[in-house]
Amino acid sequence: MTGLALTVALAVLIGVSLGLLGGGGSILAVPLLVYVADLPAREAIATSLLVVGVTSAVGALPHARAGRVRWRTGLLFGAAGMAGAYGGGRLAAYVPAAVLLTGFALMMLATATAMIRGRRNDADGSARPELPVLRVLLDGAVVGLVTGLVGAGGGFLVVPALALLGGLPMPVAVGTSLVVIAMKSFAGLAGYLSTVDIDWGLAAAVTGAAVLGSLAGGRLAGQVPEAVLRGAFGWFVAAMGVFVLAQQLPEHLRTNPLLWTVLTTTVAVVVAGVRRRRRQVPPPPGPSDANTTGRRQESM
Repeated sequence: MTGLALTVALAVLIGVSLGLLGGGGSILAVPLLVYVADLPAREAIATSLLVVGVTSAVGALPHARAGRVRWRTGLLFGAAGMAGAYGGGRLAAYVPAAVLLTGFALMMLATATAMIRGRRNDADGSARPELPVLRVLLDGAVVGLVTGLVGAGGGFLVVPALALLGGLPMPVAVGTSLVVIAMKSFAGLAGYLSTVDIDWGLAAAVTGAAVLGSLAGGRLAGQVPEAVLRGAFGWFVAAMGVFVLAQQLPEHLRTNPLLWTVLTTTVAVVVAGVRRRRRQVPPPPGPSDANTTGRRQESM
């Protein structure tokens, strides 16, 4: 009972992540279900797809009412993602659990790196034209395959794809991503249901807690600076990724001090590189800067 209560309590963080960032649900759900609820890897991934799918669908409703969903892009991306996620879910039945968790850990590290580095928004804030249909379908299928195979890579792949490739403003990218995540998660779950049995009682409890967390996250979204939140969560995801990856190593490597020294040094180098790059990138000129520049040119 204690394990179940802890699992449900921590599941609130899944919803908070989705409500605040438009992603990160599976990044938290899979380790939670594996290491706290003590579920097998495939059952944990399948359950996470159910939890994230329902939570994303509920979280998308206020975004849709506020006009922050680009339906054409979202439905095309989501439809291709559903096909890829279903195929990934079926393919996962033939992949060893250790390989799945290793792939999940690597996805966590890649996601954390992208979050810490941050996303570049358009300086003028204008949205680009709609992407070509084939481009949207291809990107959606690739992201969906990853989602269905390892139960990760939902929002933190979809949101950057929509914001950077599609040129959507961040609020619209977040709202659209929740629609895409819900579609892909349910498709990936369908692929898993043919080979995995789900504890529906546990899944319902975790899903309910995550939905409540998503509502709380939506309320907090406008109160926490995005850069601060994204950076802190990125480092948390990186730590979780290292932990999950370490669990897949043989016992003699897990206790090897030389290995951990190398890992610590690598992390320190990455942190230093990210900070150096941030200092070197100049901020985009604001309206006052542009006016000052125009006056200087006129005086010349």
